[in-house]
Amino acid sequence: MSIEALKNALPEYAKDLKLNLSSLVTEPGLTEQQRAGTFIACALASRERSTISAIFSEFAPKLSPEALTAARAAASIMAMNNIYYRFTHLASAPDYKTLPARLRMNVIGKPGVDKVDFELWCLAVSAINGCGVCIDSHEKILRDAGLTAEQIQAAVRIAATVHAIAATLDGEAHSADLAINDVAA
Repeated sequence: MSIEALKNALPEYAKDLKLNLSSLVTEPGLTEQQRAGTFIACALASRERSTISAIFSEFAPKLSPEALTAARAAASIMAMNNIYYRFTHLASAPDYKTLPARLRMNVIGKPGVDKVDFELWCLAVSAINGCGVCIDSHEKILRDAGLTAEQIQAAVRIAATVHAIAATLDGEAHSADLAINDVAA
């Protein structure tokens, strides 16, 4: 599936998502690797098959094998970290915040690509997964490394759009399933 096919799969009521996707695939505020890796990591975080397929078709060829692996790793490690750190933040008992995580996170130290790009992908996935602790942590690293608010916002705009597309397509698939079940009943 291509990006064009992904846009065509969206219902008319999601026209804004089509327009946002069209502008974000050429987002000028990010390097090609930053943009492509953000799309890949966010597609994986979306967990929706056709979104993942279209985004991989478009963006995987734009990444080196190392960068593609790192984008995948960002989605994977943040799937774990976002749950863990969101729990420590939301739990009422204060002792969870002081306990060591005791979870392996080696890929964060050695992602195989420029650290800034990997942090950007981690931030975008954290935005999808709703972990404020991780968002703050990665945003600080990115700002300290010299990224602008506009560059960080661009990655989050990609995350928001990719997630919304995946949610819309997933909802449409479930609506179609319900319609079939209603007809069968």
